Amino acid sequence: MAYDLEEQEQLASIKAWWSKYGNLLTWVVIVALAAYAAWSGWGIYQSKQSQQAAQLYEEQQKAADAKDNAKDNAKVLRAATDMQEKFSGTAYAQMSALVAAKAAFDANDADNAKKQLQWVIDHGRDAEYKAIAAIRLAGILLDAKAYDDALKLLAGDFPAQFAGAVADRRGDILVAQDKRDEARVAYQLALDKTDERNPGRQLIQLKLDAIGGAPVKAAA
Repeated sequence: MAYDLEEQEQLASIKAWWSKYGNLLTWVVIVALAAYAAWSGWGIYQSKQSQQAAQLYEEQQKAADAKDNAKDNAKVLRAATDMQEKFSGTAYAQMSALVAAKAAFDANDADNAKKQLQWVIDHGRDAEYKAIAAIRLAGILLDAKAYDDALKLLAGDFPAQFAGAVADRRGDILVAQDKRDEARVAYQLALDKTDERNPGRQLIQLKLDAIGGAPVKAAA
């Protein structure tokens, strides 16, 4: 009998607690389940997006490697546009834009090359890809004699491993502006920041020698 009484008291206590907190607990559980479902669904969505983007990128690469005619270049650019519209949140989007920029540049289509490179600069996810795009775009602007715009593009922050390439490109622009003293400083910086095992050092040295060698250091 004592056991039955104790059990009844426990049940009464549980009922009282549920009456007070049951509704809140139910909503907490519902929110938790909804959050889990959303997180799980988002993960599946991202995986699907990545798979589709990878397939599109592979198709673009095939078209870029073909380089048979203007039709292949059109496929490369169309793939980049589709990637940016549908899969801009994936890493493949910035990679695709760089492929499209090169294909356009090789086809003497500077406008589309600039457009694709600018997209990477504005929307790229990784600093490394953004740096590559900026250096390449600065080269196209150099060819177009848009020197100030090119230098402005190289004035931002870049990952440390791109310091040599940025300084080298800056030197090229300064030479085109006939600013040889500044160009020598830029080329010397490029040499200082480029690994000695990098074959590109030889070309930088040749450019530096062509404008009079290392910059003259100010007297102490």
